[in-house]
Amino acid sequence: MKPHELPIKGSYLAGVLCALIIGFSPNGLCCLYGNERPNIVFIVTDDQASWAMGCALQDTGHSNVAAAVTPNMDRLARDGARFTNCFCATPVCSPARAALATGRYASEFGIKDFIPGPDHKLFNPKYQPALDPDKSVTFAEILKANGYYTGLIGKWHVGDWTLPGNERFHPTHHGFDHFMGLPGGGTTPVDPELEKDGVIRKFKGLTTDILTDEALDFLVKAKSRNKPFLLCFHTRAPHAVWLPVAPEDWAPYESLDPAIPAYPDLDVKKVKRMMREYLASTSGVDRNLGRLLKKLDMLGLTDKTIVILTSDHGYNMGHNGVWHKGNGIWATKKHPPGKWHRGTRVISDKYRPNLYDRSLKTPAIVRWPGVVRPGTVIKDTVSHLDLFPTLLTMAKADAPQGTVLRGRDLTPLLKGNTPADWDQDLYAEYSMINYAVATMRCYRTPRYKLIRDFFNPQRDELYDLQSDPAETKNLIRDTDPAIKAVIADLNAKILAKMRANGDPLLGELQKGNAP
Repeated sequence: MKPHELPIKGSYLAGVLCALIIGFSPNGLCCLYGNERPNIVFIVTDDQASWAMGCALQDTGHSNVAAAVTPNMDRLARDGARFTNCFCATPVCSPARAALATGRYASEFGIKDFIPGPDHKLFNPKYQPALDPDKSVTFAEILKANGYYTGLIGKWHVGDWTLPGNERFHPTHHGFDHFMGLPGGGTTPVDPELEKDGVIRKFKGLTTDILTDEALDFLVKAKSRNKPFLLCFHTRAPHAVWLPVAPEDWAPYESLDPAIPAYPDLDVKKVKRMMREYLASTSGVDRNLGRLLKKLDMLGLTDKTIVILTSDHGYNMGHNGVWHKGNGIWATKKHPPGKWHRGTRVISDKYRPNLYDRSLKTPAIVRWPGVVRPGTVIKDTVSHLDLFPTLLTMAKADAPQGTVLRGRDLTPLLKGNTPADWDQDLYAEYSMINYAVATMRCYRTPRYKLIRDFFNPQRDELYDLQSDPAETKNLIRDTDPAIKAVIADLNAKILAKMRANGDPLLGELQKGNAP
């Protein structure tokens, strides 16, 4: 029997005393929880770049941009573990969130791009993809079945339940006992329309603060239930539009001349303005994270609660000449020449679909009292797909037989024991269908990254991440036999992943029809 499997019983106080006396075991796990199941607070911010935290400034490649003032995210990182190479599965809202919720690629559920709601100019009532509860299993469902009280506050965006006949897509049919938040994919940063108690109505105030108020109320109610709880707190910020923010969130940036990436013909004035607004919005998230952490302290829940923070995907702010995420928008004064995507539904050449690391890489912090050593930094490659199996381990819950999960349990890494055979490679996907068409799949090793755009092969890309971590030099046309061998190898791995996932794109390729 391993040290962390010892059947320690007794009160929570006894567990705390045990932790103080014994400290951490060799594998990084102490007896703090005994047989109790920990509470879990799972925070997902919206559009937050991995570089947008103060604690990330030390990371390679982040010194050329400004970071947000984030004392509470920094505190969370000091108290727990921070992953420096965590990636999403798809760098745009709906598919990224579907992957987070299910531990599977969104293409497996037919979710290719963000889902436009009724108030969006691209809304099409005849095309409404969604995460169907009859065809998917979320980690919230499993934790609820294992005795957890579950709540979702904020953004869901994996299916519009407000349309007639779509009621089954509501978060409460995906494992959440309680929901309050955005009925669609977006809302304003102030005076938003939100759903509460099944009714959509307008609220007064800053959206960031309103959602946090509800999260704090959930914590109070959850404590009284005498059972473990899962709170999924999905913020709206720092998604654009960024302003207005609270005066204290704007103050650090009002006179700031922010550092931004260098790129030919970059609209520097515009990017610097956007950077200030983006960072201020991120500081608003951080201020409210502080409120949430303080509430855990006040309720005596801190040592009984795992806190996880990530974002749905990464973000660019002038990097490689674009801003935004996987559906990047040129930040240059003129759109660079070249065919960057196939036809559009909205005629525009402003989009630059991409699977850049800046779009894929997300912040990721885990505070697990008594298990994770404070100040741990994990450089291993991990994916959002890994969070589902990790949450099951944390909650001491098993997935139903036959549940398909694409990720791996991260608890060995969190305990300081990276398995010798840990796969440091990454596979990601994005089939952009809104605004432009791009059918991209990529395979990333610590050295190289190959990006295929299957219906636009002139857009294929290969980057040497060791010599070119910013992905500025595309080697796809390089005639060096060694480079050609790399391309062939990574292309084979992309196709193998597509086959393993049952990727519908394979069928589209066989038919020769663009999606």
